[in-house]
Amino acid sequence: MRNYRISCSAAKPPNRPGGTALLLDDGIDADGLHMGRMGGFGLFPALALWYQFALLNKRCAMSPLRILLLAILSAAWAVPAISSAEAPRAAHVVLVSIDGLRPEFYLDSQWPAPLIQQMAVEGAHAEAVRGIFPSVTYPSHATIVTGAMPARHGIAYNSPFEPDGQTGRWYWEFDALRSTTLWEIAGEAGYTTANISWPTTVGAPIDYNIPQIWPLDGSIDRVGIVRERENPEGFLAELERGATGALTDQVFRMGDLTLEDRTGAMAAYTLETHKPNFMTVHHVHTDHYQHRHGRDGPMVRRAVAAVDRAIGQMIDAAARAGILEQTTFIVTGDHGFVDIHTQLAPNTWLVDAGLMEAEDDRGDWRATFHTTGAAAFLHLRDPDDASTLAEVRAILDDLPPAQRRLFRIVERDELDAVGTAPAAAFALSPKPGVTVSARATGQPIASAEGGTHGYFPDFDNIHTGFIAWGAGVKSGAVAPIIGMEDIAPLIAALLGLEFETPDGVLYPGLLSD
Repeated sequence: MRNYRISCSAAKPPNRPGGTALLLDDGIDADGLHMGRMGGFGLFPALALWYQFALLNKRCAMSPLRILLLAILSAAWAVPAISSAEAPRAAHVVLVSIDGLRPEFYLDSQWPAPLIQQMAVEGAHAEAVRGIFPSVTYPSHATIVTGAMPARHGIAYNSPFEPDGQTGRWYWEFDALRSTTLWEIAGEAGYTTANISWPTTVGAPIDYNIPQIWPLDGSIDRVGIVRERENPEGFLAELERGATGALTDQVFRMGDLTLEDRTGAMAAYTLETHKPNFMTVHHVHTDHYQHRHGRDGPMVRRAVAAVDRAIGQMIDAAARAGILEQTTFIVTGDHGFVDIHTQLAPNTWLVDAGLMEAEDDRGDWRATFHTTGAAAFLHLRDPDDASTLAEVRAILDDLPPAQRRLFRIVERDELDAVGTAPAAAFALSPKPGVTVSARATGQPIASAEGGTHGYFPDFDNIHTGFIAWGAGVKSGAVAPIIGMEDIAPLIAALLGLEFETPDGVLYPGLLSD
C-alpha cells in the first residue's frame, strides 16, 4: 500500500510508511493533495493520480504538457521519487515495557518466564540495554518512544521540580514532551495507534488510549480519573465489556498482581479488535515488588510470571486476529534494580547550613536537592547564584570521609554529555547499595531495605533488557549492549517510518534481510 501526496512547493516531504511520498515539481508542503493509500500498480491509482493532477493544475498553474508527462510517469511507476524510508517489515508493532526488567529474566531459565525466554532465542535480543540518567521510569519511557535523551525530550525526572514545594505530581501529561514520538510519526503516516498505561500519555494523540495517571487525593476514584482521560470516550467501558469485567479501585491498583492480567487482557482485546499498527503497553509490578523486597524476593518471581503470561495473551490475540505473521513484539524495560541497605538524605546538610528550611515549601530556600530514585539533583533558586553553589560544594567537601565516599558528584559537563537535567547544577549518584531521600530532617544517614534504581547507568545491575520477536526480526541476532535511545529507530524501521531520532542509532543487524 502506498500513500501519495502531490504539490508544487519546495518543502520537505512528510513521513510516510514505506517511503510513500510522491515528490512532484520540487517538493511537498501543506498545500499538497493527499490521496491516501493506493495499492501498487493498476488502473485505479492511475485514474486517481490523473484526477489529482487535474486539481493540481488549478493550484499550481502547470502547463498541460507537464501535467500529462508527470501523470504518465507516476501511473507507470507508482513509487515515490525521493524517500529515505524503507518498505515496512511489519504491519503491526507491539512495544511492551516491563518496568524493572533485568536481562536475566530472559537469559536465565531459573526465572519463571518461559515465553520471553523463548522469544529471546527465536528472535533477537540484547544482553544489556544501557539506560539514561537518572535511570527512573518516566524519563526512560520518554526516551524509548522518542529516541531522544532527557535534555531533548523534556522529561528529566519522574516528577517535575516544583520550586514552591513538591505536590506529588508526576509527568503525566503528554504536552510535557518536547520531542516527536513514535505515536505521532505513526499517526501522521495514517497508521492506527494504541496505548495501555504508558507513562506521559494523558492527552496524547493516540487513537485508543488508556493513559497512566493516579489521583493525589486517596479519596478520588482511581478508575474514574483514568476514565476521564481515556480516548476515545467510552474506550475503558468497552474494555470492561470485552476483556476485563468491571474495574474497581480494589483491582485496578498497584499491589494487586492481577492488574498484570487485566493489562494483558486490555492489550490483547485492543490488538484483536482494533488491530493497531503501533501499540504500547506498560507492566508495573516487577518494579513494585523489587522496590519492596529487593531483586530476588518471592513476589518478584510471581510478578515476572504474571507479565510473561500477559504477553502470551497478546500473542494469542494477534494469532486469533490473523495478524501474527505481520506483527513484531518488542519487549524492553526502563532500568534494572539494585538492592539497598543505606539511605542518604543530602537535604539535611542544606537545612543545617541555612540554605533551605525543613518545610513542605522549602521555606526561604536558596538550594535544594530534588531526588528521583537513587539520584539527587541540585537546584538553585537563582541558577546564576555562584556563591550558593560554592557553599554547597564546600558542604560536600567538608563531609567526613565515611559519608563522602557514599556518593559521587556528576558534574554539569558530564550531565551535558549524557543529555540530562539541564536545570540542575550537578547531581549526586550514590554507590550501589545506597539510595537517597528527599527528607530534610533527621540524621543524614539511615538504614534502608528493598531495592531501587536511578543510579548513573555505568554498572551491570542497573541495565535493562531488550527482545525483538516476530515479523522483520533476524532470528538469533544478539547485541552485547544497546542504548535505550536506539529502540525507537528500530521500531520506525520495522514500520517503514521515516523517523530521524535525535540521539538513537539504528542497528540493521537486528533486522531480517
